[in-house]
Amino acid sequence: MSNQTAAAPNGATERAEEDTVAYEVRDGIAWVKFNRPEKRNCMSPKLNRQMMRVLEALEFRDDVGVLVLTGEGSAWSAGMDLKEYFRENEAKGLGAVRQSQRESYGWWRALRWYQKPTIAMINGWCFGGGYGPLFACDLAVADETAQFGLSEINWGILPGGGATKIASELLPFRKAMYHAMMGENIDGKTAAEWGLVNEAVPADQLEARVTEIAKVLLEKNPVALKATKDAVRRVREMTYDNAEDFLVRAQEAANSFDNDGRKEGIRQFIDEKSYKPGLGAYDKSRQ
Repeated sequence: MSNQTAAAPNGATERAEEDTVAYEVRDGIAWVKFNRPEKRNCMSPKLNRQMMRVLEALEFRDDVGVLVLTGEGSAWSAGMDLKEYFRENEAKGLGAVRQSQRESYGWWRALRWYQKPTIAMINGWCFGGGYGPLFACDLAVADETAQFGLSEINWGILPGGGATKIASELLPFRKAMYHAMMGENIDGKTAAEWGLVNEAVPADQLEARVTEIAKVLLEKNPVALKATKDAVRRVREMTYDNAEDFLVRAQEAANSFDNDGRKEGIRQFIDEKSYKPGLGAYDKSRQ
């Protein structure tokens, strides 16, 4: 997407709304970037609105099988833009505050339940509000030197926008409490050890590792992937019996969308003996 800027009334330059997010599709992978590097990719109302447009544009494209979310420059996202998201909206009143919340939480929610598998590629700073899209992505891989932090306590508020919930979901109780209360940063290696991300790799290997993971996902049955990622998120809050019942119904629903795929996988295993489910995916190009 274009990186044009438009002249602001005060003579300064302001990134056009559509340029706050950049993306390209290569070999089945949509590479989506926060594109405010001069602001360490802080999320502004403009960026939040554009991100929803981009997600909607990519979600059902036939040439997109996996979506990767990353950041332009030295940061993934340093959280919410304190000036544009907080100060300017609060000055406009409660209506503007609620609207900005709907816009940001809205695209995070859309990403949590996205049709395609999603990977957060954390290439730098990930602070505060950045935990919303971090948690929304199905998988996460970080640069070992990336910095993660809940800095809200340092300027006098609690980690809102879901950040406290996300810390308590992904981290053990004592680590979540320490992380939220102390306002100290942790690096990518520590984030992997704590469970904020799946793994951390050297910066020069980050894109290659994410590409490797994405290619594995591209080999899987897309209906089964969608059903699986939704199931993992849903059953976390269910009792065992409710989860058991939900998963039976979820599989039946998935069968209604793609019963042939399941049968083809079984056929290739039992009749052809052409693959082993424990070692890889069936050849979905043949169904």
